Amino acid sequence: MQTIRSLLVVIEPHLMESFALKRAKEIAKASKAHLHLLIGDKEHDHSALLNVLTNSLITEGYSVTSRQAWHDSLPSTIIKEQQIEGCGLVIKQHVDDSILKKILLTPEDWKLLRECPVPVLLVRTTKPWSNGVVLAAVDVGNGDEDHMALHKTIIDQGFRIASLTHGELHVVSAHPAPTLAVMDAAYPIDTEYEASFRAASKEFQRRFEISDERMHIKEGPADIIIQHVAKKLGAVVTVIGSVARTGLSAALIGNTAEILIDKLESDVLVLKPDDIVKELEQKV
Repeated sequence: MQTIRSLLVVIEPHLMESFALKRAKEIAKASKAHLHLLIGDKEHDHSALLNVLTNSLITEGYSVTSRQAWHDSLPSTIIKEQQIEGCGLVIKQHVDDSILKKILLTPEDWKLLRECPVPVLLVRTTKPWSNGVVLAAVDVGNGDEDHMALHKTIIDQGFRIASLTHGELHVVSAHPAPTLAVMDAAYPIDTEYEASFRAASKEFQRRFEISDERMHIKEGPADIIIQHVAKKLGAVVTVIGSVARTGLSAALIGNTAEILIDKLESDVLVLKPDDIVKELEQKV
């Protein structure tokens, strides 16, 4: 995260407290990054609030700019502003949506995760990151070139955050259940697939220098396993990759990152594969 020089911070005036701004200040203080404050609203003038926040931050020693803008929707406004300012990270507070709202409408934070070409940090708490556990979620069972590249990005960002905050990086991966063993009681539980998965895990640990005590392999659905391990470790931030599905495939298949943002008690940093980033940049 040291390489990110400008942070876009989404300010939402209707919230009693801006978790996003508090987290952005913590990151900027450690990384010396510039803060760009954004209010997305087409109906009300928030220039007074932006002036107060900007002047206060400048007095505290931060590099700050700010703007109020609107481009069709809040996610579109955030992405357009990120492109204009060249911000390398978007920071936004996440507030859980009701089940009914998620059924009727695609949540705005889901749209942001799918369409934003840079990493998005969804802030859920004001708990300091300092000396905390950074949890990187990966799928070690997928060893193809694209997944390994995404794994490297997730681990690299996890290490950077841990370094900045004097924390400790842990890694979690969900191990799919051997379905054939369920279908046929005579089929051995210790399958070749499971052995292959364990071998891939060891190779992953070797490649990224992850010790046994910081590698957490559990059997079950990824969203449940990640949530369980994050809570057990008291993670302050969980780093996860997203395939950024859009359209019908997103509605039918879903995305682990989207499922998790309402379940995790930690902040969530969502990253994307390079090919999807390039595709999204071309759409903006």
